[in-house]
Amino acid sequence: MITVGLTGGIGSGKSTVASGFALRGAALIDADAIVREQQALGSPVLAEMVERFGDHIVAADGTLDRGSVAAIVFNDPDALADLNAITHPPVGREIRRRLGELEGTDRLVVLDIPLLGEGLAKGQRPRYPTSGILVVDTPTDVAVERLVTSRGFSADDARARIAAQLSRHERLGIADWVLDNSGGLDELEAAIEAAFNWASALPHLSD
Repeated sequence: MITVGLTGGIGSGKSTVASGFALRGAALIDADAIVREQQALGSPVLAEMVERFGDHIVAADGTLDRGSVAAIVFNDPDALADLNAITHPPVGREIRRRLGELEGTDRLVVLDIPLLGEGLAKGQRPRYPTSGILVVDTPTDVAVERLVTSRGFSADDARARIAAQLSRHERLGIADWVLDNSGGLDELEAAIEAAFNWASALPHLSD
């Protein structure tokens, strides 16, 4: 098994890169998708979140109102820490379970974990074994434009979200391979192909 840690800032196109790897046969472990599964209607995680943050984080249909949660935790470090304490343990267990199922195979596995870079930039050991770290890099102005155009952010909100994450310099400092996503779709496709070839040649974890 080869595992690649995939990271990139908001608006970088990381999800598109992950999809490109999956289309080429890689196994994708998407932490955000696992979070959504763990927070589904009727789940213990959702119940804990309601107990901590209140009924107003639940939409009319009983599902989690993610916008409400984001508004609570974005500028409140204590609330964010509480949210992480609720969500991270079950998500981590599920990621390890999926890695365990793939262990001993010849699969290329992409770990799409948003906060992967934060720990590595602080010199912490990775939570999950990786053969290499792939960073999707995008200039700030390009990321802002994408967030405004495609996701309905205001420019100020987009810049605030970007500023709250690792800087480009910090993120590039942990990269084993940098995928430049500053151009168009044709350039991105070529960059994904090159990154996939690099990842496929990495040593297996058991090597």
